[in-house]
Amino acid sequence: MNYYYITGTASGIGQELALQLLQNPSNKVNGISRNNNITHSNFTFYQLDLSDINVVCNFKFQAHSDADKICLVNNAGTLGEVKHIGKLNSKAIAENYQVNLVAPSILINAFMRFYNLSSAEKVILNVSSGAGKSPIDGWAAYCASKAAIDMYSRVAAEEQKMDISEKRQAVKIFSVAPGKVDTAMQVAIRVADKNDFSKVQDFVRFKKDNQLLSPQVVAEKYIKLLENADETDGTVFSLKDIDFN
Repeated sequence: MNYYYITGTASGIGQELALQLLQNPSNKVNGISRNNNITHSNFTFYQLDLSDINVVCNFKFQAHSDADKICLVNNAGTLGEVKHIGKLNSKAIAENYQVNLVAPSILINAFMRFYNLSSAEKVILNVSSGAGKSPIDGWAAYCASKAAIDMYSRVAAEEQKMDISEKRQAVKIFSVAPGKVDTAMQVAIRVADKNDFSKVQDFVRFKKDNQLLSPQVVAEKYIKLLENADETDGTVFSLKDIDFN
């Protein structure tokens, strides 16, 4: 049996990942989100607000004695307040880092600790962003949080190589940017004030010209990555850079 823990299953990529994985009776999905609209015998919902550090710290992974594979997908994310530095709300900055960086970092640490001695294949996938590699005006906290989760993933991957002598099943970890996806985040981007985000019209055009990827297509590619983790090299990259055909 394969077990998947996915954050942000209420909508977008996370929801599509869950729905597609549930088509295989050998998969059991644990959805971690504030809300839920998925009903399936192989789906377990954990109501959890990732912006609340206490509830994230108290989240418990479950023992799976029959597991062939156990995966953690840190998909949930927030664009946050789109404004230039100096105009940002302090609490909004903190919440952005909590959801995009602190919560997934805590979950990765807890996942690795809990399943340390498990003989199952173990994979962690962080949904990153191209914004973590380039400065974008108005997106300071989002860019910084995504750059940080990329580096956290790199460190984790290096540590796994160093710990291989422990004769246990190492964890494969990836931080992968999906590209521009047609989700609620894109809606928020398109309504930003041009004085706060100079490239807002570019994103309006992306939608108008059908240049956005669907969550369904992105989920399919992420699932292929999870299914072929042992055959995939690297830690931080973009989804467009891999091809399983």
